[in-house]
Amino acid sequence: MKVGILQFFGWRDRSVPLNSVYETALERFSIMDQTGYDAVWLAEHHFSSFSVCPSVHMMGTMAAARTKRLRIGMAVSLAPFYNPLRLAEEVALLDVLSGGRVNWGAGRGFERSEFAAFGIPGEESAPRFHEAVEIVLKAWTNQRLSHEGRFFQYDGIEVLPKPVQAPHPPVWMAASSTPAIDWAASQGYSILMDPHSTRADLVTKRQHYAAKLAEAGYTDAGRLIPMARLVAVDETAEKARAVAKRVAEWTIASYVGPKHNSVRQEARNFGGKDPVDYYLDDVMIHGTADSVSDQILAFGERIGMNYLMAAPMSGRSFRLLTDEVLPRIAD
Repeated sequence: MKVGILQFFGWRDRSVPLNSVYETALERFSIMDQTGYDAVWLAEHHFSSFSVCPSVHMMGTMAAARTKRLRIGMAVSLAPFYNPLRLAEEVALLDVLSGGRVNWGAGRGFERSEFAAFGIPGEESAPRFHEAVEIVLKAWTNQRLSHEGRFFQYDGIEVLPKPVQAPHPPVWMAASSTPAIDWAASQGYSILMDPHSTRADLVTKRQHYAAKLAEAGYTDAGRLIPMARLVAVDETAEKARAVAKRVAEWTIASYVGPKHNSVRQEARNFGGKDPVDYYLDDVMIHGTADSVSDQILAFGERIGMNYLMAAPMSGRSFRLLTDEVLPRIAD
């Protein structure tokens, strides 16, 4: 099993200088580079202290400068918010500067507030996303790009630089909803699976993806499908649960709770549960190092998980994940 870190840049306490959030993350990347992680996956968000990283490509350059072997993943580039030529250039430049270490994840996004701020009608998000991905891949693989689409038209543009990795960096599509999974499978794309789905939902979605791939004439054999999980590790189960509860409360208050449904494209009902209990019982992985290792391995067997994209919920969780859990699950 490959193991990476899904890196958020949460600014939970505004009395703390924001630059300290970035410095902590950059120190973490150096540790990951030395301890066997496959990749760091950088999360792009806008206009929220839930995660203050509006440019995963700029942050990726900093990550590349601090590391030698760690792969640099986007989780994700929110493609509808970019001119696709600029997006192709930025990711290719990062691939060049990192010596060919980019994992490109692209996503549509789902926050109405983001689309409104960038002046993009919500109903255009999916077709813009699909067209942007098509253009980026054509820009990387064709000497000159010509394209006639609904949103973008180009005639003989030479997009430089080209990525170091040939024909292009490995590509994943963020896919949480059934339509997103269906589209990715129909195009033969591998997918990234999100940190907010329950474990049961992940199993169902993973099985649905495999079936849709087969319908489209593709196979999931040999594909790496990173699955993001929020993880809290501590010396006792009680301490780990307390960490997980604090993060669940923060996540709901700042990002996914009922008060945010008016600005989101998809409302959440949390399975009829209290939102905090929903996260603690059905979404998060928390416990001692032994318990978390066992939970990850058991879930991996159940779903066929070959890539864990862990989001550690505290500095201590990261240290224990690195020192005790990673050696067991990556063996």
